[in-house]
Amino acid sequence: MTYINSMEERQVFETLRIWLVQSGFSYLKLFWITGTLAFFISPIADNLTTALLMCAVVLAVGRDSSKFIALARVNIVVSANAGGAFSPFGDITTLMVWQKGIVPFQGFLSLFVPALVNWLVPAAIMYFFLPDAMPKSVDEEVQLRRGARRIFLLFLLTIATAVAFENILHLPAVMGMMMGMAYLQFFGYYLKTSYGRNHRAASRRTADSASERRANDRRSNSGPIDDLPFDIFSRGGRAERDTLLFFYGVVMCVEGLGFIEYLSMASEIMYGKWVATRANITVRLVSALVDNIPVMFAVLSMEPDI
Repeated sequence: MTYINSMEERQVFETLRIWLVQSGFSYLKLFWITGTLAFFISPIADNLTTALLMCAVVLAVGRDSSKFIALARVNIVVSANAGGAFSPFGDITTLMVWQKGIVPFQGFLSLFVPALVNWLVPAAIMYFFLPDAMPKSVDEEVQLRRGARRIFLLFLLTIATAVAFENILHLPAVMGMMMGMAYLQFFGYYLKTSYGRNHRAASRRTADSASERRANDRRSNSGPIDDLPFDIFSRGGRAERDTLLFFYGVVMCVEGLGFIEYLSMASEIMYGKWVATRANITVRLVSALVDNIPVMFAVLSMEPDI
């Protein structure tokens, strides 16, 4: 969440939006482009964050066609959830399964083809109902702020660090994630200390007189447009607190059900008396009505032998 908010503040996603608008793509092409981006971004940025960001892009790109917005948003939700299934970082449920040690990291990759089919089939159906038109062009310019590309590379390095901690060093993946926060903290300190420095130095070199130098310094105190101060704590403070509290409440409730033996009773009936396929289909239907996170946590707490 902190890295995504950091990239958003550095104008990464706003630049993507402007590029899509100004590239001259039709609604049909934008439908597939946004769906593909959601499918491949969600495995590393989690499906919830990916869906929120890409839906905001669609809303800005197709603001003149409500039909395109509706279908493209549904397509993004489906593709983000499908893409998040073949990676431990794609969803809270896959992260719980990986952290529990039930499925190794590479085991999730075998779900790539089923996940792709789960997105492409609904997308192909929705494609025939899209408007065959072009969005209005927008004359707008957005510039990546200083450090945007490096923050994205640090984000990928953080994912690699978490996987390496789990698979190679046999340490909790959360330690790798916290190390990734250290990457961002050090780089944020560099951005903060070097803020506007190069621009002010150039201004001093080109100033012809003391008065012009003072005037240039006053104008450049805030640095150029692409050089704004960066604070990791303000980015972390923008994390979805309601979502985090929801997860906490879910864990507490499921633990309570386990304490009073309800989970043991459900596990005995579903995975003791039913065949595993029937039990899994029931879990899938229940998760569609309740929520997949508490259902997954409950199943992991049951520890069925399947």
